[in-house]
Amino acid sequence: MRIFVAGGSGTIGVPLVRALVRSGHQVAATTRSPEKQDLLRSLGATPVVVDALDADALRRAVVAASPTHVIHQLTALPKAGPRGVADLEPTNRLRIDGTRNLIRAAVAARATRVIGGSFALIGAGAMSDPSMDAASDAVRSMESQITSAARAGSIDGIVLRYGLFYGAGNPSTDAVVKLVRRRLLPAIRHDRGELPYIHLDDAVSATVAALDHGRSGETYDIVDDHAVSFSDMVRTLAAAIGAPQPITVPAWLPRLTMPYLSRLFEIRMPLSNEKAAADLGWRPRYPTIREGLAHVFAAAA
Repeated sequence: MRIFVAGGSGTIGVPLVRALVRSGHQVAATTRSPEKQDLLRSLGATPVVVDALDADALRRAVVAASPTHVIHQLTALPKAGPRGVADLEPTNRLRIDGTRNLIRAAVAARATRVIGGSFALIGAGAMSDPSMDAASDAVRSMESQITSAARAGSIDGIVLRYGLFYGAGNPSTDAVVKLVRRRLLPAIRHDRGELPYIHLDDAVSATVAALDHGRSGETYDIVDDHAVSFSDMVRTLAAAIGAPQPITVPAWLPRLTMPYLSRLFEIRMPLSNEKAAADLGWRPRYPTIREGLAHVFAAAA
């Protein structure tokens, strides 16, 4: 297949491009940064420097690549993850305007399928705080643009709602590890949250599976088998890296000291991957975050 990866130099973009090339696909991958072209070349992809918000430039780039499949992984998040609502604004634009531009470019290039990487916590409606309305609207726009194009018959389209990424080389995982080593990330007393996580390698394998599996117009939750609370994640991570167990604090304290992050302590979202398993023929290699983190840090040792 000839695959155009929009957002090829990002957190999932890099391992995805690597996996696609290893599977024998011809890959063109975008970046907004000219200095990242060598990275994409080293992965075996053809680098494309383009801003997805420039509709004409993106159309020319996609048509020139003549892909059979287009994969949407466009974000503009800080390396260690967003710390506040303002950090989401550039990604919101990409999810609204960038998605529109990419779908039109894919149709113009006569691609057969577009796959959109979405975010389960927002797409499935867990982030209900009014301050997150703009981000929620942007994710819903991205998802609906893809599924509407599919249902209109313009192009096959599938949405993948990823859980919270973790894994080797994931900047947000690295940032959390540093905090846990220093006991700066607490566990929450009586934390009953249920968060969907996914190892980055499993997110990649699900995306590859969606190239030729799955029903057009459908949305799939790409999560591991068991949701866990944020506090359980912190405790599991501490055990995996041999760090002291975290301090346990009451829930009101993080609301004062880290209000954006504290939203995660209140989310209950036990999503299921059964639909993805049935339609994509995909199962996570790491069914739980305990197994996934054990692998990450055993490999790093």
